[in-house]
Amino acid sequence: MLNSIISIVVSYLLGSISFSILFARWLRKIDIRDHGSGNAGATNTLRVLGKGPAIAVFLLDIAKGSVAVLIGLWLRDGGHWVPVVCGLAAIAGHNWPVFFRFKGGKGIATTVGALVIWAFFPTLIAGVIAILVIVFTRYVSLGSMIFAVLLPILFYLFDLEAAYVWGAIAVAILAIARHRKNIVKLVNGTENKLGSSKKGEPHGV
Repeated sequence: MLNSIISIVVSYLLGSISFSILFARWLRKIDIRDHGSGNAGATNTLRVLGKGPAIAVFLLDIAKGSVAVLIGLWLRDGGHWVPVVCGLAAIAGHNWPVFFRFKGGKGIATTVGALVIWAFFPTLIAGVIAILVIVFTRYVSLGSMIFAVLLPILFYLFDLEAAYVWGAIAVAILAIARHRKNIVKLVNGTENKLGSSKKGEPHGV
């Protein structure tokens, strides 16, 4: 039991390392949350810092989600719930980082990192569909939400353990809640597209 608690706490602290905020401080001496959308994630990093830092942030955010689940698998006392909760803890840390006044990103990249360890192939399918949506619509937020919503459906169809299905449901609910402003903008036709030079809020991961 103690090992499980330790793994969950460590996962949250790992998730709380916001690479977007750190890169912005190192490279531009700014708080990225005061620029663009105010979101501490890869998409806003792309808009504010450029492609190189954005790719690094995206990969590092994925890595911390994966590492958190691996820690849960390593320290768990049995069952599937511990790695699932560790993944969710890392996502929560990314969204509400204890090191940065609990104001972080939307958690999609960290979610991807956790999910590829939970269940690689269902995550891959959802990811491919999400990427196609982003390519054809240029709405990162739309692709991110479709990715999240597809997860519990695919996890169920792949007959995964209940812990992973419920974990995917939690991910979907959290992603939709974090993108609620984007939903309004999509409905109103005011959501910014990836690569747009229009000033406003960049959205997504």
